[in-house]
Amino acid sequence: MNDDVRNIVLGVVAAGVSASLGWVARTYLWRRRLRRKQVFFGLPDHSESLLVVNRNAGGPELSVMRHDVFALLELSALIKDCNAHAQVVAHDATQQGFGERTEFCLGGPASNRRMAAHLSSLLPGVRINVEAEAGPELGAFRIGGNDYRMQSGKSEYVLLARLTAGGRHDARPVFLFCGQRAITNQAATRYLARHYERLARKHGAGSFVLLLKVVNSQAYGPDVVELVADVTRAAQAPVPEPAATGAA
Repeated sequence: MNDDVRNIVLGVVAAGVSASLGWVARTYLWRRRLRRKQVFFGLPDHSESLLVVNRNAGGPELSVMRHDVFALLELSALIKDCNAHAQVVAHDATQQGFGERTEFCLGGPASNRRMAAHLSSLLPGVRINVEAEAGPELGAFRIGGNDYRMQSGKSEYVLLARLTAGGRHDARPVFLFCGQRAITNQAATRYLARHYERLARKHGAGSFVLLLKVVNSQAYGPDVVELVADVTRAAQAPVPEPAATGAA
């Protein structure tokens, strides 16, 4: 074997080794990123999860708003990326606790009984006006003494929460997407899909409650979303009882 042939063979071998090392490194990074995603969403390989759907508040029991369907599609893609499976369940057909399977619960308390139960037991500091005769106050959030009113199509709010049973990090989480309109639910799922890595770095496998604002949805749809505040502490704290007033 002359020097030219030897150099060619060594070059081919070196290229093959470099390609193999590159493939191993990329596979390792991909798997590590997947594991982090699975931990954050509580979705190990081949695990089961629940998609709890609401109903159209102004329609029949089994009617789901178009934007809520889009939100379910966003969540389904996340679940599939984690090599997990989803079961779609109606809000009034879910009679079980949480912590055994990851749950994604969609819609406000007026159209989702499961959401109403979660807010009552897990987020006692959140109040949402669901009175049909509330006028401009309909759908308004009250969190920690602050009010967040909806301006339809211009300024709308949604809660995005990741909660675990009893604060246990080993329990499967429940994700809440509780918006003032269906389009805000979709905006929250899209925000989660885009920013879950940053949220995982900041919160780890713990609980958080974020208040998001959807800006000018009539022009931009669910795409322009602002983080208003991390309201975890205020949302999880019980609302103080009004002071008793005695007769003079």
